[in-house]
Formats: sequence, C-alpha cells, structure tokens
Amino acid sequence: MADTSKPISFCEHLQLSSLGVQPGSISFQSLTLESDHFICVRETVNGQNQVVIIDLADANNVLRRPISADSAIMHPSKKILALKAGRTLQVFNIETKQKVKSHINNEDVVFWKWLSESTLGLVTDTSVYHWSITDQTSAPQKVFDRHPTLNGAQIINYRATPDEKWLVLIGITGNTTNPSAFKVKGAMQLYNRDRGVSQPIEGHAASFAELKIDGHQHVTKLFTFAVRTAAGAKLHVVEIDHTAPDPPFVKKAVDVYFPPEATNDFPVAIQVSKKHGIVFLVTKYGFIHLYDLETGACVYMNRISGETIFVTAELEAAHGIIGVNKKGQVLSVSVDEQSIVPYILTTLNNTELAFKLASRANLPGADDLYVKQFQQLFAAGQFSEAAKVAANSPRGILRTAQVIESFKQAPTPQGSLSPILQYFGILLEKGELNHFESLELARPVLQQGRKQLLEKWLKENKLTCSEELGDIVRLHDMTLALSVYLRANVPNKVIACFAETGQTEKIVLYAKKVGYTPDYVSLLQHIMRTNPEKGAEFATQLANDESGPLVNVERVVDIFMSQNMIQPATSFLLDALKDNKPEQGHLQTRLLEMNLVHAPQVADAILGNEMFTHYDRPRIANLCEKAGLLQRALEHYEDLADIKRAIVHASGLQSDWLVNYFSRLTTEQSMACMYEMLRVNIRQNLQVVIQIATKYSDILGPVKLIEMFESFKSFEGLYYYLGSIVNLSEDPEVHFKYVQAATRTGQIREVERICRESNYYNPEKVKNFLKEAKLQDQLPLIIVCDRFDFVHDLVLYLYQNGLIKFIEVYVQRVNSFRTPQVIGGLLDVDCDETTVKSLLASVTGNFPIDELVAEVEQRNRLKLILPWLEARVQADSQDPAVYNALAKIYIDSNNNPEAFLKENHLYEPHVVGKFCEARDPYLAYIAYAKGFCDEELITITNENSMFKQQARYLVKRRQPELWAQVLVPDNIHRRSLIDQIIATALPECTDPDDVSVTVKAFLSADLPLELIELLEKIVIEPSPFSDNRNLQNLLLLTAIRANKGKVVGYINKLQNYDSGEIAKIATEHGLYEEAFTIYKKYEQHVMAMNVLVEHVVSIDRGLEYATKVNKPEVWSRLGKAQLDGLRIKDAIDSYIKADDPSNFAEVIEIAGHAGKHDDLVRFLQMARKHLREPKIDTELAYAYAKTDRLHDMEDFLGMTNVADILEVGEKCFEDELYQAARLLFSSISNWARLATTLIYLGENQAAVESARKAGNTQVWKQVHAACIEKSEFRLAQICGLNIVVHAEELPALVQSYERRGHFDEVLALLEAALSLERAHMGIFTELSILYSKYRPGKLMEHLKLFVSRINIPKRKRTYGPELVFLYMKYDEFDNAALAMIERSPDAWEHNQFKDVIVRVANVEIYYKALTFYLQEQPTLLNDLLSVMIPRVDHARVVRMFRQIDHIPLIRSYLIAVQHLNVEAVNDAYNDLLIEEEDYKTLRDSIDSFDNFNNIALAQRLEKHELLEFRRLAAHLYKKNARWEESISLSKQDKLYKDAIVTAATSASTEVAEDLLSYFVVIGNKECYAATLFVCFDLLRPDVVEELSWQHGLNDFYMPYKIQVSRTMRERLASLEKGVRERSKKEIAKEEQEAEQPIINPGINRLLITQGNGYPSQAPPMINGTGMNVGMGVGMMPVSHFVPIVASSAS
Repeated sequence: MADTSKPISFCEHLQLSSLGVQPGSISFQSLTLESDHFICVRETVNGQNQVVIIDLADANNVLRRPISADSAIMHPSKKILALKAGRTLQVFNIETKQKVKSHINNEDVVFWKWLSESTLGLVTDTSVYHWSITDQTSAPQKVFDRHPTLNGAQIINYRATPDEKWLVLIGITGNTTNPSAFKVKGAMQLYNRDRGVSQPIEGHAASFAELKIDGHQHVTKLFTFAVRTAAGAKLHVVEIDHTAPDPPFVKKAVDVYFPPEATNDFPVAIQVSKKHGIVFLVTKYGFIHLYDLETGACVYMNRISGETIFVTAELEAAHGIIGVNKKGQVLSVSVDEQSIVPYILTTLNNTELAFKLASRANLPGADDLYVKQFQQLFAAGQFSEAAKVAANSPRGILRTAQVIESFKQAPTPQGSLSPILQYFGILLEKGELNHFESLELARPVLQQGRKQLLEKWLKENKLTCSEELGDIVRLHDMTLALSVYLRANVPNKVIACFAETGQTEKIVLYAKKVGYTPDYVSLLQHIMRTNPEKGAEFATQLANDESGPLVNVERVVDIFMSQNMIQPATSFLLDALKDNKPEQGHLQTRLLEMNLVHAPQVADAILGNEMFTHYDRPRIANLCEKAGLLQRALEHYEDLADIKRAIVHASGLQSDWLVNYFSRLTTEQSMACMYEMLRVNIRQNLQVVIQIATKYSDILGPVKLIEMFESFKSFEGLYYYLGSIVNLSEDPEVHFKYVQAATRTGQIREVERICRESNYYNPEKVKNFLKEAKLQDQLPLIIVCDRFDFVHDLVLYLYQNGLIKFIEVYVQRVNSFRTPQVIGGLLDVDCDETTVKSLLASVTGNFPIDELVAEVEQRNRLKLILPWLEARVQADSQDPAVYNALAKIYIDSNNNPEAFLKENHLYEPHVVGKFCEARDPYLAYIAYAKGFCDEELITITNENSMFKQQARYLVKRRQPELWAQVLVPDNIHRRSLIDQIIATALPECTDPDDVSVTVKAFLSADLPLELIELLEKIVIEPSPFSDNRNLQNLLLLTAIRANKGKVVGYINKLQNYDSGEIAKIATEHGLYEEAFTIYKKYEQHVMAMNVLVEHVVSIDRGLEYATKVNKPEVWSRLGKAQLDGLRIKDAIDSYIKADDPSNFAEVIEIAGHAGKHDDLVRFLQMARKHLREPKIDTELAYAYAKTDRLHDMEDFLGMTNVADILEVGEKCFEDELYQAARLLFSSISNWARLATTLIYLGENQAAVESARKAGNTQVWKQVHAACIEKSEFRLAQICGLNIVVHAEELPALVQSYERRGHFDEVLALLEAALSLERAHMGIFTELSILYSKYRPGKLMEHLKLFVSRINIPKRKRTYGPELVFLYMKYDEFDNAALAMIERSPDAWEHNQFKDVIVRVANVEIYYKALTFYLQEQPTLLNDLLSVMIPRVDHARVVRMFRQIDHIPLIRSYLIAVQHLNVEAVNDAYNDLLIEEEDYKTLRDSIDSFDNFNNIALAQRLEKHELLEFRRLAAHLYKKNARWEESISLSKQDKLYKDAIVTAATSASTEVAEDLLSYFVVIGNKECYAATLFVCFDLLRPDVVEELSWQHGLNDFYMPYKIQVSRTMRERLASLEKGVRERSKKEIAKEEQEAEQPIINPGINRLLITQGNGYPSQAPPMINGTGMNVGMGVGMMPVSHFVPIVASSAS
C-alpha cells in the first residue's frame, strides 16, 4: 500500500563534490542547469580554466574540457555547448566537434538561457534578444527593451511560452531605500510580442503553464508568479490569451506560508507539472510548496534542503522539478502518483481536488469514490451527471462495455436526449473514445446515414480505430473504411481496400511500411480481370520495386499473354528488364521474338535503343533478316560469311551507319568485306569503300588500303582516299603515293599544294619523280627544290635543259631570297657575267644581300656586284649589308676608307671593324668606337698599346661596367691606362659628367691613392673643376680614409666643402682634432664642445672653451657632460649660467640619488622661474624636507604650486620625516595618512580623531593596532567598533587580541558591537566561539538568544550539546548526527539520535551510525536498525557486519528485513541458522525466500553431519532441477520417498527409469511399486514390463499394467471423436471459402474471433508444450493427444 504521509517523491541524484567538482565552483555564477539532462560547471583546476559537463543519465562519465569562458550553458537535450567570453558568443557541437554558430555582440550579455531547442535568450543591460542556431549567419534579433523597474537588478531567470509569444524577465535587487519593505525586492517584466507591450510586476519567480479545464473547448493558457513583500507572500495564477467561447479563468491569489524562522525567505523558482497541473514553488531556504494550478489550493509544504537551491529546471521524466543547492546536492521533487490522491483525501480532506487531480492525470486513489458517485447519480436518474463522472474517471475505470450497456438500457426522459447519446456527447467533448465506445457509437450513426459525423470524428481523432470498426464502416463507405483500417493497422484489409478503390500504387508502399507481405500474384490476377489498365501499372510497380521484383516476371508475362495483351506485355517487359541483367536473357529473347513476329517496327525501336544485351543474338539476327531489318541483322551477325552476304547490298543501308558498322569488325573482316564490295560492284560501292578506308585508315593501315586500290587499278579511288588522309598523315609513303596519284589524274594544282605544304614526304624521292615526269609546268619541282635546299640541283637541271625562264620565274615569283644561291650556282656553271648581271637586275623582291656578298666574295668576284651596289645606294637603300660591302671594297681598294668610316652611319661597325683588324687597327678602332663595340675596342687597343685612344674612349663612354672591367686588379694594362687618364683624358675634358663618372669608377674600383692623385690634378691645380664642392668633399673623404696625414692641409687649403658632414666623418674615423678644427673654423661652437666632451673627453678643455665663447647653449652642453660625469655641483652651476632648466628630470634623478639636495634646491628654484612642471614643484618640496627647511616648505605650501603633495608626503613618510609628512598631509586634508603619521609621532588621541575624519577601514586598523601595542584599550575599542562591522576584517581583529592574551578586552569589544546598527552574523558567531573558549557558561544563553543570527557551519568549533542544538534548530540533521557521533560523551542521547538519523539526507551517515553503535552501544544496535530499515542498503549492512564477524548481533534485524528477499540478508540469516543447527527454521527460510545461491548452499549442506541438513541439500538440488544430485543424496541417506518425489517432479523418463532400476537392484519391491504409481506418466510400459518379467515383480507390476490399458482405451476414443469433429469443420470451412470472393471476404468476419481467412497450418499447442500444466504429476488425459494426431492427419 502506498505511503500517504507524503504526496511527493524526493530524490538525491548525486553529489557534485563526489564527482570532483570544487565546492567553490558550485554557485549561480559558475553552474548552470538548463534541463534535467546536463549540468555545466566552470572551474579552475591547477591554474587551468575548465568546463565540466555532467550527463545526469551517465553521471560517472564526467566530461572536462580546457575552456576559458565567462559563462557556459548546455543545450536542453543535445550535446551542444554555448559559451560566452566577453561579448563573443559561440555555440559548439561536442559530439561532432564542430562550431555551430558564433557572434560578437555589441553589448555585454548579463544573462542568457536556452528558450527552446533552437533559440537562445540573451539579456543585456538595456534589451532582450533572441538568437536562433538554425542557420549559420543570422545575428541575435532584438525582442524588447528592459523596463526601468529592472534597472540595477540581478537577472535570475527568463521564461517563454512554447510559441514564444509571451515572455517574462525576472530579476531581484536589494531593497535599501525603504527599510520597512522586504529586503529582497523581486521585479518582473511581462511582455507580449503580438501587442508589443510590457507590464512591470513585482515578483520573485514565475512560469507559464497550460491547463485543460473540464467544460472548456480549448486549452487555458496561464501565467503564475510568486512574490513576497513586507505584507506577506502570494502565489498568483492569471489567464493570458483568453479564447472564446470558454468562460474566463478566475484569477487566483493564494497565501504562501513561510515559517517564523524564515523571515528572510522568498520564492526563487517555479515549475509547473504539465501532466498533473501542480505548481512546484522552491524558496531560498530550501522549502518546497505544491499548489494546484486550477484552484490555487496548497497541496503540500516541506523543507528539502538546508542549503539554498540556486538553480532549477523541469524534471521531464517525472513531471517535477530538479535543482542544485550550494552543497552540490542534485535534488529532485516530483508527484508521488500512488499516494497524492489518497493524501488529498485523507490529510487535506479535499474530495473535489482529489477528483480533479485523479481525472486530470489519470491517478489512482479515488476509484471507489468515482464508482460510488456514478452509481448514485445513475440510480437517481441524473444520467448527464453520471455520464460526466464516467467520462472523467481516472484511467477509464468506468468507460467499459457494462457502463455502455447500462446507458443503453436506461430510460429516456421525455423531451431530452437518450442517456446513451448524452454519454457519447460528453465523451466526444472529453477526448478520444475507446474501442468499445467507438463500435457502439458507429453502428447507429451509420444506420442513420450520417457518415459525415463519423468522418468528422475520425479527423478529430475522437474514435479508437480497430478492425471491427472498419468492417462496420466498409458496408457503407469503402474509402472511409480504408481510413479506419489504416489507423487500426490491419494490413490485409487495407490492401484489399486499395485494390478495390483502384489505388494500386499505394499497395506496395503500404505493405513495406507495415512489414506485411500479401499474395501479389493472386492480387494481380484479380486486378487484371477487373481493371487491365490498373493491372498493368500494378505489375510494373511490382517488378520494379527497389528491393527487387516482388513477383516472378515470367509469371506476369504469362498472365498478359493469356489475355493476348501484346502491347501491355511489351511495356511491362521493357520496364521490368530495364536493368539488363544476365539472368533475364530468356525474357529479353521472348520480348524481341513476340515483337519481330507481330510488330517489327517496335522490335526495331527496341533494338535501336540498345536496352538489352543478354538475349539469343543469332536467333534474333535471323529473325531480323527475315523481317527485312537488314541493318539489325548485320548488327547481330558474327559469322563472316553471313556478314559478307548481307553487306554487299550497301545500297539498302545508310552510308553513315555502314561506315560506323565497320568499327565492330576486326581488321581482317573489314578488309575482306571491302574486297568483296569492290569485287561485286565497284561502281556502286567505291564511294562508301573510300569513306570506310578514310575513317579506319589508322586501324587498317594505309599500306594495305593502297594495295587494295592499286589491285583494282582504281587511281581515282586512291586519290580520293589519300586526299582525305594526307593532311593528317605523317607517313612519307602516303604523301608520295598521293603525289603520284594526283599527277596521274592530272591534279597539278594539288601536286603544287602538297609539295608546298607537306613536311612528311621524302624530298629526294619526290624530286626524282618530278624530274622523270617531265611536267610542262616545273613549278612543283621548283617548290620541292626551294623548300629542301636543292637549289644547286635545280639550277643545274634547268640550265642544262634550257629552261632559263623557269630560273627567272624561281627568283622573281617563287622565292627571291634564294637569289644568292642561284647567282652562286650560275657562277659555278660558268654562266656569262651579262646573264648574271641581267638576272640580278631583274630581281625585284628582297633577298639577303650579305649572303649575296658572301657568295661572290667566296668566288673572288666581289667587284662584279659593285654597279648593283652603287645603284642600290642611289636608290636610297638603308640596308647595312650594302654599305658593309661598299666599305670592304673601299678598304681593299684604299679608296679613302677613313672618311667613309667616320662619315657613313649605315654600315655595321662590328662587321667592318672585324674586317679591318688585320688590315689597319686604327680603322678598326674608328669602326668599333662608332658602333660602341666595347669589348672589341678594348681588345684591339690593348693589343696595339693604344692606351691614349682607350682612355679617351672610356671617359667619353661613361659606362661604369666598362670602367669596372678595365680597372680590375688583374688587368696588366691598368697602370698604363690610369697614367693616360690622369695625363691626357681628364685634363682635356670639360664635361663635368665625364669627370663624375670617372671618379665614381675609381671609387668603385677601390683605388684611393690613384683617386687622390687624380683629384689633386683637377682640384688643387687650376682647372674648370677646382671649386667643385663635390670634388672637394670627395678629396677630403678619400684622404680621411686613405691618407690621414694630408687632411689638415686640405682643410686649410680648401674652402668650398661641407664642413658639417666632413667633420662628422672625421669624428667617426677618430680625427677628433681635425673635426674640432673644422667646427671651430666655421664657428659651430656646440658641435665643437660636443667633440671636446664626448670624443676628446676633456671637460677641462670644454670649460676653457665655454668660458672663451660664453654661449648659453655651450654652457648647457657642458652642464650635460658634467652631469654625466657626476660632477653635480659643476653641472648645476653650468645649467644656472645657461639659464636652461630643460634637463630638469635627469638633474633631479641624479642629484636625488647623490643626496645633493642643497644644490638641487638652487637648480629647482631657477627652473621654477621658467617652467610650471608638477615634477619640479614636487621635487622642490621634497628637497625642502630632506634639507629640513620646514619654514621654506610652509611658505612653499602657502603659495600657488603644482606639486603632487600626496606623493611628497608618502616619500617623507617612507623616509621617516614624520614632521614634514604631517605638514604635507595636513595641507591636503588627507586624514587617513595624517592619522598614520600621528601614530608614528605618538599622538594617539589625535590619530583617532583623524581616523574618524578619514572613515577608512584600513586607517582604523592601523590606529587600532597602534593603540593595542600601547595598551590604549579605550581608544582601541573605539577603533574596533568601526572595524568589526566589516565581516571580512573580524577574524584578523579577533586573532590580534588573542595572540596578545587580551581575552576580556575582545569579549567587551564584541559585546559592545552587538548593539551596533550594522551588527552582522559574523559578530554573533565569533562571540559564540570566544564564549566557548573563554566563557563556556555564557555560551548556551548566547545561542538561545541569537540562534537565528549565528553562522552554523562556522560553529563546528562548538562542542557538546550546543552544536547539536544548533544543527537541529536549522534542520541540518546530517551535521547533527555527525556531531553526536564525534562528541558522544556529552552530546549523544539514544532517543534523540533515533529521531535525527531518520531525517538525514546523506546515506553514508547511516553506516557511520552503525559503526558508532557497534563500538559504543552494541545493545541498542537492533533498536537503531529497526528505525533505519526503510533507508539503508541491507546488502551493505550485512556485508559490513560480516566483515567484522558480528552477524549474530543483528539477528532481529535480519528477521525483520528477510521479507524483502535480499540475497545478502538471506545468506547471512541462513548461515546463522546453520551455525545454530535450526533446520526447521532454515527449511522455512529456503522455501519462503529463494534469492540466494541455492547450489552453493546445497553443496555446503550435503557435507553436514546432521541428516536433516543433508536432506535440505537434496531439497535444494530438487528445486534447482539438479535431479541426479538430489536423488543421489537421498539414496545415500536412504530417504527413498524423497527420491521418488524428486523423480516425479523432474518430469524426466530417464531419471524415473534409473530410480526404478535402482530399486530393482537393491531389491526394494515396495519402493518399486510406489515409483510405478507416482511416476506413472514418465515410465515407458515396455521398459517396466521387461524389468518386472526379468526380476519376478509381476504382482507389483499388475496395478500399473491395468491402469495403462485403461488409459490407452480412453485416449483412442477421444482421438477418434476429435478426428471426426475436425473433419466436419474443415469440410464446412472449405465450402464457405469457395463461395466467397478473393478480395471481398465475408463482411462480418473479425480476424480477432474467426482468423485471417486462411486454413490454419496447425492448432496451437497448450502452454507451448502440449501438456496441461494444471494436472501436475499424474495421469495424462487422452484428449491431449488429439490435436497432434489430427494435425498430422490433415
């Protein structure tokens, strides 16, 4: 029976700290709970930030990830983690390890929560956003702005309705403005998205809910919230989105009770059970309240946690609430469905609420009341009210066939509806009708022809569909019946309806969906007879099913052909065979055969589509030839004779197809077919043979094809064939044969083209053929000779054959570029000069003149072309070759060549220069210089020692690369060249660029000495470049690097150089005196001073120089140098002379470190005249302090300044300059630092006054410490009262008193603090601790007075009854129990401990308590266990006491819990009974409680010395079907009765016969007879008869024999009767089935009562074995054999 004392189920799921979660991480800021699936915790472990994810369904597998984030929340149901770091939001899928979405927000998100599976709610300081994760890119969408009432509030929750139309934002804030109000103010903002309006509400927790109220058509949407104010606490339930015509929901506002001690408690969470309509309200102090949502009635209240439950979620599985408290306990509360209704009835005495709740959630507990009320109303004639009670009965206890029958038989009041219709009307309003109700309602509705009502109810899911309902509807509407069958899942009826309504396309889909396989062949035959078109479609669907054909395709074809349906059969086969499988070859052949015979065009189309490849090709080819489909026949023939026979009729075939056909033949077959085609009819077939040869030339080979055409002397065919491939072929023979064929067919233009364009013929062979052909037109020969450089042969052939005109044609029209070779050839054959000159003059085209010159020059006939050259010159020819030839002629003839070379610009200098080298080097120099032929010029001048010319050329050329080439060190002529440059080339030069390039060349070649020599020549000596600044700079720089001794002389001689740069470079090269001379010469005094102090490092010379020039900037630079040299006084003097305070920072730093504050004062006073810098004023004040010039400091502080007085004061304080610090702190009213300073000055009273003005805790602490040190306890108490109000400072203050032994003083301080307005819990707690240490007598009085203001966890240091009192006061029973155990001498009391132990939450404390009692109070152990029975793990208790061998101590406990049938308890109790040798009690225990290791106990008992225990062992073996061991043990102890009973129980023939044989062997005839009687069913008569005959036991055997005969006769009679009855039934059944159609069986057949319409295969076996279980051991009735025999007979 259910426990009605509590209507809730409370469960502790796990302890987070036991899973490794740090206690400090269990808080609202770091732990989130979005649903009852996952807990997410952020914590830091060993300096590493981690996110811990706990799956509540698998809590042992804790998932840890190294993630740093400000917040982390898990998806309500999936392993998706949302992270927030700053303004960056990211969502990750943990399982797939992929980022789902990310976004960077523009505002800080202060709270966020999953609203649904795909939406996150984001709350910022100003607005609320919704962010969807269904896509990758969308940003959060703003929903509404936060209401001003939520400003500054801590957001603790955000809720939404499922459609997200109503939203509520919940926050809390401290109520500091109104002391009389509740201290924690709740503020909520309710927002409606449709209307876009907000409503501020005062409340702490809220939730949305939906409720189906009796009499309402629609679901009522509700909003419930709780609030606590100074006036009290309320739970409100109001309606949102009211839907007409339902009456409005009456607003509920009920009081929420809080205990007197929970003065500061308030609601923190609300969850509503969707199933039960129960509101779960959780408070901060751990109280749970249950309220009915509809009525607002309070159902239950209790405390479930001693710690704050700071986060909650819906417990979906149990329709409750789950939460986490600050201890890390994961707790849940749900409705106890077995006890809540009885609890409401008995405890609350609220029958109406019990009725509503039982009906709403289908809960037990009110069944009798419902039945009783129904009977009363029905008996009183209140049928409508009775119908409502029946309709609302929980779990449908009154919705039965008997109730329906009662309403049917009830009389109908006059003028109103019949009771049965009223009943059904109420049921339809309530929801879905059950099976019986649906049948009873459907029959009259259909009989009245109101089918539309049934359709309406089906659409609204008001009826429970079944096969019986479908059979009823089928008589009136097949489509509606189909709908019913579908909903009821009756596959055979659904398929039959599909067939009858012509919806054949749905049959297969439905059969697969429900896993049903009908007889498709029979179904198809029937559909084909009634609707051939649908039959064809259905056949195609069956054959093409994706899982394979559902019917035999050949069988379907037979069905088509039996009705002579050729076209449908063709369509079906085409669709069925579309996969072209090898095993379908015979069907493909059959398809083609039927169409070749009846419809050749269809067969042609099928073959043309190439759908099939596995049919009988020879047979189909023969049929195609007979049908006149010659092309298809060729496609299928494979024998060459067949192919040749058909292919010669090419005129009947398309040429394109025929050409493509040859691609299927082998090379030999193709050649044979073409030979055959040319042989039979060359005129008709030549064209197509040419096409074939052209297309397959590469495969067949041009050689064979050429031989074929030549064998038939068909040059025309050869010409056309080769013409089609010659442009693509690279075979020389093809090209040659084509030239031959074209020549023989008179195609001279084609010969010309191929000779001109082809690159693959053999030119020698073609040239010889064309010579032999002696064509009228020699142009092909000319082309071949021109292309392949046979010009000499061509000229010889044409000249010898008198074809001079073709030579002219060649050079004039074909290729004038060959003119030089032609002229050379004519000169070689001794052609007269007139002809040659005439020919040369007749050439109008361009040709390479240099080649012409080379040809005639080779033959020493250069002057031959002079007239022609001069003519070209007169014709204004610009061709360099003409002038090259003229230059050569002029040079050889010495016809003023120098003038020609200098004046003419058209010849090629390189060519002419090379020509001149051996003849006249100077002419070569002229030519090379003119053409800038640098390499050749350098070579010719070096070889001929022409260095002056070379120097001049280099200077004018201005090429750095060329200079680098000649100035390389390994040039043996370099010195000679440099001498000529210095002596001749540069002095002659007037162009500064020439000089510049030359100087750069010397620099690049690293020739400093030579460069100095060169520069002295042009700078020191008078020249156009003497005053050139760059050259003077270069001279100085070069001297600095290469000849430092000349630098001073150059400085004095030269005037036009860059003094600053030169001096800088001189300094870099260590020429400090030279640099000083330059600076001094040009009056650059600061730079000169810089050289003296930095490089010469002579401050004395610097002082002398500064005194001499007396410039402020010089004194300033000197001061910097003196400062760097730590000559501080001198430096300050220099700065004062310079009147320069710019370097004040460095002066202050160095003088401060050196302690030169007197000198520093002088400098700062000067600096203060020019600058208003805080640093200067600050350091001046500090310098006054350091020099003890307090009077000057007072004057300074009295005037306007920009000093950082606080900084100076701090520095003075650190340097123990307390008087100066006092002046400074007083001047800026810094009371905090002044108080500290006064402490060090010993002025404690003044220090306290300053601390009071400062109002700073840290100052109070310092002053307090000083007063304690000086034993000024009165002042110390004043300071202490200002410190203790800060809880974090209290422990340190108390420790400071305790370390010094001032116990009375600290007690007095805390007692005085109790009356403070800001007194907090820590003061009361610490005072209680001090009382327990130093004034124990006052402790209990203090606890009783201030128990509500003491921190219990901190009071663990309290001893004895006081600690227990505290724990019990705050319902911390776990800690109370532990305190009693740990402090048992003065804190333990047995009855009190029993009251506490049953209320603890941590189960481990139970076992600590048992250990404690075992050690200290063993006599009270069973008394303690008696109250712990419902709570402890009995197996663990037994294991615990077994380990320490104290099982006898808990005998009473074992007896009390054995009814639970726990294995460990049974084992322990059985062991105890064995030890006590109590076999009777042991047998009762074994028979009553079977949860133990039977075999192990039996093996243990069979070795026991007492007979009864061995008998128990046999009994155990029998119970566990170990027949042999049991009987063996019984035989061993001669317990034959036990052995016989065991054999009978075994139901094993072998066991029984073995025992029977054993009795025969030992000669125990009485046991033999007893075995025959008891094991009658198990023994085989022939075996018994044989044993009895062999051993003379016939007298004992005879009763058995008589019973066997009687039993056999009865069984035969029963069998005969059963066979006759079965035969009659089968004959009647066959006659009935023969009369019914296949698709539409009997309309009244119900599968549930009459089977599925098919003959049964075998009758069901009784209990699956054919044995009547109820008979037990004994005689088997004959009738039980009848079904087996009848089945085999049928």
